Amino acid sequence: MEPTLSNLKPPRGSRHRKVRVGRGMGSKMGKTAGAGNKGQQSRRGYSRRAGFEGGQMPLHRRLPKRGFTSPFPKSFAVVNVESLNGFAAGETVTPESLAGRGLVRATRGSVKILGDGELKVALTVRAHAFSKSAEEKIARAGGKAEVIA
Repeated sequence: MEPTLSNLKPPRGSRHRKVRVGRGMGSKMGKTAGAGNKGQQSRRGYSRRAGFEGGQMPLHRRLPKRGFTSPFPKSFAVVNVESLNGFAAGETVTPESLAGRGLVRATRGSVKILGDGELKVALTVRAHAFSKSAEEKIARAGGKAEVIA
């Protein structure tokens, strides 16, 4: 029979009654209501703490703690000088122009220029940070590296 709006039914086995625990021996979930016999886990109101390992020293306490993680980390979108070769000579490269060409994600925060590869065009590059080798390569190509505050 073709299903129509008047005779729609859910697929067999997809819908079933919730188990009503502790409702008599005939319900197969009577007496202990699926919680087993005795012990902490059989008691009312029991809830296990996240990471609890039955009294064994939990993993997060067994592992060594090292170093310091800043709550305000500086994250940079990085661009290598080699990928700046696509710009025309004498052009000013800004984070916006980099985002426009798909070299960094738009509004990704700070941009850092790294010195991988060779720069063949003289550019004025404006970014939030530069590696030493990137600054040298930009200057060697006849350009300028300007740090955005």
